[in-house]
Amino acid sequence: MQVKHEIISTNRVKQRKGKRWSVHLFPIPALIIYGLFIVYPLAAALTYSFFDWKGIKRGAFIGLQNFKNLFTLEPFAGLFWNAFQHNVLYFVLQMVVQNGLAFLLAFIVYKKIRGAEFFKIAFFLPRLLSVIVVGFLWKLILNPNYGALNVIFGKFGLETLQKAWLGDPKTALTAIILVNCWFGLGFSVLIFLAGFQAIPNELVEAATLDGAKGGPMLRKIYLPLMIPSIMIMTVLTFIQSFEAFELVYAMQGSDGGPYHSTDTLAVYFYRLAFGGSSGGDSTAIGLGSALATVLFIFIATFTIFILKVMQKKEVEM
Repeated sequence: MQVKHEIISTNRVKQRKGKRWSVHLFPIPALIIYGLFIVYPLAAALTYSFFDWKGIKRGAFIGLQNFKNLFTLEPFAGLFWNAFQHNVLYFVLQMVVQNGLAFLLAFIVYKKIRGAEFFKIAFFLPRLLSVIVVGFLWKLILNPNYGALNVIFGKFGLETLQKAWLGDPKTALTAIILVNCWFGLGFSVLIFLAGFQAIPNELVEAATLDGAKGGPMLRKIYLPLMIPSIMIMTVLTFIQSFEAFELVYAMQGSDGGPYHSTDTLAVYFYRLAFGGSSGGDSTAIGLGSALATVLFIFIATFTIFILKVMQKKEVEM
């Protein structure tokens, strides 16, 4: 009986070990997909950036020459810094307009005003739409001839405000960024709302008993405790701003018009690697790969920096 019991125990141990090993098999499909669509393209772009290209045919190894051309050779250098400035503006406006407004709206919803549940749904509804659909709809709304915005201005006697919003280099990029803010507002509201709801009620009640209310309550109690959520949204907004492509492409194509006033680094990369949407620009795969590598390093460096700062703040708190 004792031998039989030992055999049964041994079999059970083997079965448990087998189950433990089988658990490690489940991530394999996800790792394969991640490797094919994330790791491999990054490695390929880095490799391609070190070679000369004749169309789509790889030429000789040229080291860092593509990177040097990207930053020093015209018109590539000028277009690069032009697109970089637009990405910076993209980030700043999104932080101020989208995240600033989302913070206030989340605070209002957190205070459980009447209809708060409706507002949570209403704010998030645009996020359910495809970026391409959003871009197409707003392109119609901003049309200078029959667009709803100019029509509304005309109805109220505000003809001086009517513009070719996407046709004027002074307003085209700002219009696209504001559309992006409208599209992303709901997601930001949810992140900030989750941050407010994670604040212990005991701290709020103690501050209320001490006489804190209104603006001082928001600045001295809520704002410091919302730093983790603010940092998270800063990282997400930065990544999204410097990867801005879909909405710009949907509303203006890959040429960054008018006169490259809506160029972003991602749009410029697309045009370098695959040619312009008009078919007039030739491909420059080496330069495009160099730009993709620089963009990845820049985004990764800033993201790591912000995460380190966020961890430090959490430890201090």
